[in-house]
Amino acid sequence: MGTASSLVSPGEVIEDAYGVEGGEACEIPVEVKPKARLLRSSFRRGPRVIGASFKSTGSVDLEYAAEYERLRKDYEIFRVSKNNEIASMQKKEAKLDEENKRLRAELQALQKTYQKILREKESALEAKYQAMERAATFEHDRDKVKRQFKIFRETKEKEIQDLLRAKRDLESKLQQLQAQGIHVYDPADSDSDDNRTTVTAAGTQCEEWSGGVLGSEPSMGSMMQLQQTHRGPEFAHSLIDVEGPFANVSRDDWDAAVASLLQVSPHVSQALWSNTVRCFFIYTHETKAELQTFMQNHSPSLQRFCEGLGHFYLNVCFPEEKAALYATERRQEIERSSVCVLLLQASVSSCVVEDAEEAFVKTPDSRALLLYLRTGEGVNPLSTNTRQLLERVNNADKNAKIKVVDHAGSPEEGASLIYTQLEKIVKQELLGLEVVEDCGMVEDCEEDSGDVLWDLHDEQEQIEVYQQTCSVAAPLSFQKYIDHLNDMVAAPPPTPPLLVSGGPGSGKTLLLAKWIELQQKQSPNTLMLYHFVGRPLSTSAEPVLIIKRLTVKLLQHFWSLSGLSMDPCKILEEFPRWLERLSARHHGNIIIIIDSIDQIQNAERHMKWLIDPLPANVRVLVSVNVETCPQAWRLWPTLHLDPLNPREVKSVISSECVTTDTKLTKDQEKRLERQCRSASTCSALYVSLLARLITYPRSAWPLERTLQLCVHCQDTVSLYRLCLRLALDSLSTDSERCTMRELLCLVCASHNGVSESEALEVFPDLDFPTLSALLSSLKHLRTITVGCGLIRFQHLQACEAIKLEYMDGGNCSISYRDKLIQHFSRQLSQDRVTWRVADELPWLLQQQEDRCKLQLCLLNLFVSQNLYKRGHFSELLAYWQFVGKDKVSMATEYFDSLKEFERSCEGEESMSRLANLYETLGRFLKDLGLLSQAVAPLQRSLEIRETALDPDHPSVAQSLHQLAGVYVHWRKFGNAEQLYKQALEISENAYGPEHASVARELDSLSLLYQKQNKYEQAEKLRKRSVKIRQKTARQKGHMYGFTLLRRRALQLEELTLGKDSADCAKTLNELGVLYYLQNNLDAAKVFLTRSLEMRERVLGPDHPDCAQSLNNLAALHCERREYESAEQLYERALDIRKRALAPDHPSLAYTLKHLAILYKRRGKLEKAVPLYELALEIREKSFGPKHPSVATALVNLAVLYCQLKQHSEALPLYEQALKVYEESLGRLHPRVGETLKNLAVLSYEEGDFEKAAELYKRAMEIKEAEPSLVCGKAPSRHSSSGDNFSLRSPALLPHNPR
Repeated sequence: MGTASSLVSPGEVIEDAYGVEGGEACEIPVEVKPKARLLRSSFRRGPRVIGASFKSTGSVDLEYAAEYERLRKDYEIFRVSKNNEIASMQKKEAKLDEENKRLRAELQALQKTYQKILREKESALEAKYQAMERAATFEHDRDKVKRQFKIFRETKEKEIQDLLRAKRDLESKLQQLQAQGIHVYDPADSDSDDNRTTVTAAGTQCEEWSGGVLGSEPSMGSMMQLQQTHRGPEFAHSLIDVEGPFANVSRDDWDAAVASLLQVSPHVSQALWSNTVRCFFIYTHETKAELQTFMQNHSPSLQRFCEGLGHFYLNVCFPEEKAALYATERRQEIERSSVCVLLLQASVSSCVVEDAEEAFVKTPDSRALLLYLRTGEGVNPLSTNTRQLLERVNNADKNAKIKVVDHAGSPEEGASLIYTQLEKIVKQELLGLEVVEDCGMVEDCEEDSGDVLWDLHDEQEQIEVYQQTCSVAAPLSFQKYIDHLNDMVAAPPPTPPLLVSGGPGSGKTLLLAKWIELQQKQSPNTLMLYHFVGRPLSTSAEPVLIIKRLTVKLLQHFWSLSGLSMDPCKILEEFPRWLERLSARHHGNIIIIIDSIDQIQNAERHMKWLIDPLPANVRVLVSVNVETCPQAWRLWPTLHLDPLNPREVKSVISSECVTTDTKLTKDQEKRLERQCRSASTCSALYVSLLARLITYPRSAWPLERTLQLCVHCQDTVSLYRLCLRLALDSLSTDSERCTMRELLCLVCASHNGVSESEALEVFPDLDFPTLSALLSSLKHLRTITVGCGLIRFQHLQACEAIKLEYMDGGNCSISYRDKLIQHFSRQLSQDRVTWRVADELPWLLQQQEDRCKLQLCLLNLFVSQNLYKRGHFSELLAYWQFVGKDKVSMATEYFDSLKEFERSCEGEESMSRLANLYETLGRFLKDLGLLSQAVAPLQRSLEIRETALDPDHPSVAQSLHQLAGVYVHWRKFGNAEQLYKQALEISENAYGPEHASVARELDSLSLLYQKQNKYEQAEKLRKRSVKIRQKTARQKGHMYGFTLLRRRALQLEELTLGKDSADCAKTLNELGVLYYLQNNLDAAKVFLTRSLEMRERVLGPDHPDCAQSLNNLAALHCERREYESAEQLYERALDIRKRALAPDHPSLAYTLKHLAILYKRRGKLEKAVPLYELALEIREKSFGPKHPSVATALVNLAVLYCQLKQHSEALPLYEQALKVYEESLGRLHPRVGETLKNLAVLSYEEGDFEKAAELYKRAMEIKEAEPSLVCGKAPSRHSSSGDNFSLRSPALLPHNPR
């Protein structure tokens, strides 16, 4: 027990509450407890301890009681406050619950409103889309009705023309009969109509159709082209009067010139139109060192140069020790060669003499020739055979065309000299590159700055297919099919597409090619557009490329190609519109031929334009297999090719046997006749292949065994498989057999074929003589063909036979594609990005479904650049879609690759390549519609060129031009105008004021001003551009076509060295036209003069052919501004044609037109008036008084009267012309506006200002309503705008008379 003293520590002094001192504290080991506990325990105890203080104990109790009371009050206060807080919180909670309920109700209401609005939006969008679909359907129906109405109108006009023509024929016959004194019965004297007859001239239908739509004849002031905004200058077309191959050729249209040249000259050797530079080397054992050095050190340079220009390069040589085994192949290779090189020293072998005789003596003008002769000390003297050979070569070289290298040094130096001469020959004579003095060779490196990008290889492929097909002999039965085609084409419009159907190998392609050839000879004014579809999945079967090629061929007849879209969908959609526009402008007919159209994937979907009505002067022919023809097309007029009858089968086999000197017994002939009786064994392909099989010159089988095996082949594919076995057995070694199988499988697995140089690279052990013999054998068996430098299959059945025979039905294609991928990847790693790599490698990777490698390949900027610049826009997009990239991510990938490539660029050349890549990317993105992303690469290209080259370099103008194009799409016309003007200034400083680049910038500025409604400025620039293009000898970018024309001119020149004849005179005329097209006016004058003199000697001075030569010479003098001489020649030609031709003959009207224009140009208006009156009379007879062409003649005559101040004579002519225009073309046609403007000028000059203002206002309203030229409404180069005049006067502002 303890007391309160136990609460203190030992040694401390205890004080009570009153401050009384106490005793010393003792240390007591007790537990210290709280005071309250101590207080309570002290009260519970018994008697108080003796010695304790009562006063201190009471004080403690009072203190704790007060503390207790205070704590109790605090507790009560705390409890009350907390209860109040709880009550307040409960009130707030209740209030929040109410607010929450209200907000939940509002949220539900808002959600219902949102759902309602969302449903209304969806219904509105659906209604919008339905309205758009209805609008599109309405527009389509409206366009169709307009086309149908137009066709109906044109049909009726043709019927009227036919009736007028028949009427004139009857009147002329009536006059002839009356002149002979024969009494003619007059139906008007009879009351009955039974004796009336209808007379139709022979060939009326064909003639009426070939006459064109409205203003068909090339007479003065022919029909104004529909929807025309600009009128070209007076001499926008060629004035040369060409009757034949160049009737549709203008001197600034080189593609058409080359196409016409090749179409009418199928005898031109393959070396002229092949894109493979083939160097045939004839050498001896003494000059073998020079050849080997050339092959190792110099040949790769030539190969890379040719590949860079899109050509193949191939060295052809037969070792002297093996040459005798390949006599046939040597002759064939010499015929195909582009240049022959003869390397001689002292002695020659018999094979060398044979080859030299063939190349240098017999046909020295068919190719370029180079003679290398090694002389000097230590060299043996020339042998007798060598001297005699050199003498014969020298005698044959009458024109000194052979290049001679006389060398006395080492073989290495000799090889270098050979390379130098060959390089000049290849660049100048074969590829047409120019040489500038003191500057060496100038390559045509100007980039294509236009919007139309297309592949010349595709065009050349089509030309070669046509040429090769035309060279094949046709069966006798084809004549009836050709006549049937002529009748179908001559049928009156509207006419749906014409269908040529037949089984596989029935000869559809051959028939179409032969018919095209005949049409071009018989109807030179007809525009023929053809496309031969090759293997499925090949480039020639790509629908977008087909339609784009046909569109570009159509657009060659416009002054501007800028309206063509690069979007694949738009290309397919806009083609019928382009076709309709051109058909209204073209003076003549348009025939479109698409062979094997069913080989196109989804042909019915991509060729929907065939279902729409065609314009009246357009015909479409398509060929299909009977089995694969779409059902909707079977309702079209169809020409079905029947199998060959026994007589035709016998004729085909007999002609082949006669050619190869093969003799068949009667029994064998009967067996062959029995074999070719079923539907599958009497097709043209089967029979011709069977004839080639039994006459195969290298066959290792007896003829009897071959016939026995043929009996078991009941279709063409099995017969092809037999041909493959025969070809294999004819080879001498297993290595050759393996090579043949591998090569054919590679061709089958490729995209477009394999070139000969690629085959030699893929098979290192294969030498050229073996390859040549192998290809010759397979070509004889109609298995393969070599076209556009590539080995392809002649027929689809040959490809199927390869798959079945060697590739397990096509299951082994993957391994062969891998081989090709390795080959082209190796070229890619060596920076050899050729058009072949760009064509094959991405396609092969896509077929292998290797997306990673395909993306890496596409990110090789030069591969994508090659594809884009050759117009393979749709293929490039398809590859990226296959990879899984959209447009934006694709653009990002290209940007990253370009940035990476830029880090490695050093030097001017690499920076120039970088600028080209940036520009290509910008143009690509612009065509994709990514305008905002296209600006950055184009600006970067501009910066690089200004920094690396020079601010005034022509490439800078090119970048400015492309950048301005983006601003035009953005409708930022001010920025675009500034850039175009800068580009124009740079081009004028770099090239001069009359260069094609200057014309390009003027065209762009003209289109820009037209968009801004600045028509006067646009017209001024357009005229200047046209004048520049007239003076330009050729368009840049088609050097190959220029070379073809030059080589053709040289060939024709050789043909004119014989005796005088009408044919020789015609050749001279054609030669003069060719030189005119080359802008070589001096040479043209020489040959046209010779043609005139020869025709006067042979045919007489009054023959119509002499008028043609006179007309051509007059046009030539006009070109040289020798107007007095031109006038005399035109007058002579007019006099001859008036006496020799009918009064309404097109040639007569043609001469009238140009003589009248010449009179007007020289100010001889009085002389021009009767000519225009005669032209008006001719047109009224030809077309009737309500035809627009008659109105054009009325306007021309009225303009002349106005210039002669005979306003009273001009006014009724204007009013009559206006009435005809409004009735025939509509009140809003541009020609109506032009006539109104002329009437306004006339009224102004007569002082009737109110009427003039009214007429002028209406004319301006029509002009403002005209469509844009960008949409393709440019004048045709065939337009007769030269005789459409407009009066010019001061602004039509009335003034107050003084």
